[in-house]
Amino acid sequence: MPNARTLEEKKEAVARLAQSMRQAQSGVLVDYKGINVASDTELRRKLRAAGVEYKVVKNTLMRLAVRQCGFEALESALAGTTAMAVSHSDLTAPARILNEYALRSGGKFSVKAGFAEGRVISASEVAWLADLPPREQLIARALAGFNAPVTGFVSVLGSLMRGLVVALDAVREKKAATTV
Repeated sequence: MPNARTLEEKKEAVARLAQSMRQAQSGVLVDYKGINVASDTELRRKLRAAGVEYKVVKNTLMRLAVRQCGFEALESALAGTTAMAVSHSDLTAPARILNEYALRSGGKFSVKAGFAEGRVISASEVAWLADLPPREQLIARALAGFNAPVTGFVSVLGSLMRGLVVALDAVREKKAATTV
C-alpha cells in the first residue's frame, strides 16, 4: 500500500496530466516500444522544436486523467507502452510529427489514438490530421482566397480605365485631325 505522500504525488500528477489535456488543442497517444535511445532523442528534439510536450505516462495514471477530462474513449488505447504528445498552439504538429515517425519506424512505433479540440479521435483520424498543412499555410490560403476577389475587381477597373483612356485618346486624335 503506498504511503500518503506517494498517493498525494500521484494525485497531483494525474491532475497536471488532465489539465494539460484539457488545455491542449490536440494530443496523440503512441506506443513507443522497440525504439532506441538515439531515435527517441531525435523524436523529442523535433517535438520540442514544434512546441509539443512529449512524455511517457503510466497507463494507470493516464486512465484516471482521461476520466477527469471526459476522454473515456481513450481508455481502450491504454495498453502496452504509452507516451503522449500535446500541443497548446498548433493543432496538427503532434499528429504530423508522430505520424511521420511512425511511418518511418517500420512498425516499432505506432499511433494509438488522439484528441483534438475536446474530441477523441482514432488513429486513422490522427493520420488525416497529420496530412493537413501547418497552420501558417492554412492562414495563407484563406487570405489568398479573400484577396482573389479584390485582385479581380482591381484588374477589371484597370482594364476599364485603359479602355477609357484609349477612347479619349482616339477622340483627341480625331479632333486634332479635323482642326488641321
